[in-house]
Amino acid sequence: MRILACSLLLGMVLASPALAQNAQLVDPVIVAPRPGDALQGVIKIAGSSDVAGFVSAEVSFTYADNPTGTWFLIAMSSQPVSNDTLANWDTTVITDGDYILRLRVYLTDGSTREAIVSGLRVRNYTPVETSTPLPPTSAPTPTITPTATSSPTPQPTPIPTITQTATLFPTPTALPTNPATLVPTDVSASILFGGLATILTFIIVGIFLWLRRKYL
Repeated sequence: MRILACSLLLGMVLASPALAQNAQLVDPVIVAPRPGDALQGVIKIAGSSDVAGFVSAEVSFTYADNPTGTWFLIAMSSQPVSNDTLANWDTTVITDGDYILRLRVYLTDGSTREAIVSGLRVRNYTPVETSTPLPPTSAPTPTITPTATSSPTPQPTPIPTITQTATLFPTPTALPTNPATLVPTDVSASILFGGLATILTFIIVGIFLWLRRKYL
């Protein structure tokens, strides 16, 4: 009996490493966030990377509509994680939009295992969409039947009649006679007086010069 008990105990001790290895995951898992979640602020990414043959793991993200397939690193780890925090993702440093999250585990044989979460909605600066409730299936959907209504017959619009009215212009008024009008006799008299005044001026100036020369 003692020999049987010792044999069972020894078998359990030898089998424990193999059981522990078999308990490891075949593929990594992300349990949070879930597909379709709206994300704001710093997000805790939880899951497991404890895959058999674990070497290292990395958590990264990409845009949902990114045609280049470029992934942006969030965190790297050289220790396996079992149902715990994989990384903390600060979503305030990226633009609002739809994203895809990936957990990639590198194995000793050179292969990789991945876990993908798609449909993540980052909404730090835009409103979070709300789902529209669907109507109950038991309630019939009312059908609205359009009722024909008679439209009034359009009446022709009368064309207005334009009446031309003659415009009366005022009669021009004759201008008064210019009082400054000169007649030929006035012109002749002006020339005569001007000539006499000039001659008289020359005579006076001549007499003055003659007297000055004589007495000086």
